[in-house]
Amino acid sequence: MLVRFLGRCGAWPDLSGPAGGTGAILRVMGDVYGSTLAGVYCRSASCCPRFSDEDRYPLAATAEAAGMRACRDCRPYRFPAALARDRNAPELVCRGVRLIVDGALDEGTEASLAARLGMSGRHLRRMFTACVGVTPDALARSCRAHFARRLLDDTDLSVTEVAFAAGYGSARQFNREFKRIFGSTPSRLRAASRSSSRRPGPDSGLTLRLWFTGPLDWDGLATFLAARAVPGVEQVDGPIYRRTIMVDGDPGVLELGPGGRDYLNLRVCLPRWESLMHVVAQARKIAGLDDDPAAPARLLDADPVIGPLLGARPGIRVPGCWDPFEVGVAAIIEQQAASPASRPVMQRLVTGLGRQVPGLEPFGLTHAFPDPGVLAGARSSLQAAGLTSAQAQTVTSFASAVSQGIIRLDASMTSAQLTTSIATIPGITASTAEYLALRMGELNAFPADDPALQHSLSQLTTTPNTPSSHNWQPLRSYAAAHLWAAIPSEHRSVFSGR
Repeated sequence: MLVRFLGRCGAWPDLSGPAGGTGAILRVMGDVYGSTLAGVYCRSASCCPRFSDEDRYPLAATAEAAGMRACRDCRPYRFPAALARDRNAPELVCRGVRLIVDGALDEGTEASLAARLGMSGRHLRRMFTACVGVTPDALARSCRAHFARRLLDDTDLSVTEVAFAAGYGSARQFNREFKRIFGSTPSRLRAASRSSSRRPGPDSGLTLRLWFTGPLDWDGLATFLAARAVPGVEQVDGPIYRRTIMVDGDPGVLELGPGGRDYLNLRVCLPRWESLMHVVAQARKIAGLDDDPAAPARLLDADPVIGPLLGARPGIRVPGCWDPFEVGVAAIIEQQAASPASRPVMQRLVTGLGRQVPGLEPFGLTHAFPDPGVLAGARSSLQAAGLTSAQAQTVTSFASAVSQGIIRLDASMTSAQLTTSIATIPGITASTAEYLALRMGELNAFPADDPALQHSLSQLTTTPNTPSSHNWQPLRSYAAAHLWAAIPSEHRSVFSGR
């Protein structure tokens, strides 16, 4: 309960200033380079001149399965698992890796993961073994150990707290996995850590660094999030984004803001740390930190419309989200009213049906967003909040489909399956379905009927025919992000919603 957490910490930490401090270091993994002779694997070939393209492994877990340990210099365990794009792995394997990183095997099994992806457990293991060289369970164990190692290096959480924050059931299991993967115990590795800066402890919240590659236009992303913030749930104060979250049934709060040239600072306050690994993974999605920043430059640079926008603002990323269901509900309401007009309706919805989170009122945060089960049976309450009868019916139908698993907002469905399942609900347009897919990280989604996109295209093209978004496949989401960012600031208030 929140009261228990507040009793431990005394109060919510001061979130009025920029997200400062140091913390766990996270970054996209991609390929790693390993040397069977040296018995180590590295983040890049430049770390060790003996490596070549023939020494590449698709994941750190693959190198570990071959008997190698992480390099002490580049510390590749700092970066979350992700398949490099040039691996051309099947989409189901890529989605499987994402689901495992998001915690699909924390309580589930390989069979349940396979069912979410529409195959048998045996076939899933066979595909993983063939494509990445390890089973899904082995990848999950590697991800958990890497996250724990980052916490050991870069926070002042006790070894026991680190074990539970990373999802280990016992100290014995924690020690056994560390000896297998890192060749030493957690206590010895912490003692040998070369981190010399003061690290944040749990009593003031926990601050972590979210590293990324390539440019990032955080100011532009913060502007986008501010225009679409759900009152009482989200708040943007200059460059700082804050929001309430629900983790395993209990409320918490996170804050995301600029840190250094190649990292954002994340500050999280949770009643307990067992789910921290997945909170961090989901927070990275808000800013699209796991996407390949070089892909748009390679594929869209020559396009007459998008190419110049890429050159002008190379740091634009596809805006993500914390809660796809929340984004979907807001998008349904905004189909008929722009964000400024729908904001009072959203505020009444949150106040009437969301769970209250006390202690954050100075930051404009008061409630957690209601879950699908609550909204599925709240048609009369939605109408009382200001929704029309048709809007209330659409929202409850959407919530019911999500709560029943007909629509899965966990990246287990392909982009086509996702948008089709959403658009079949009466009252949801295909463009709204594409918008939700875009905010969920699908890189080829394009909400063609979005008024802001249409306005931007009309200002950027002189030909009578609007360019087809098919020209921007398979990265139409990046094209949409650049078109949104291209709207002049004096016109953004008109198109501040979808």
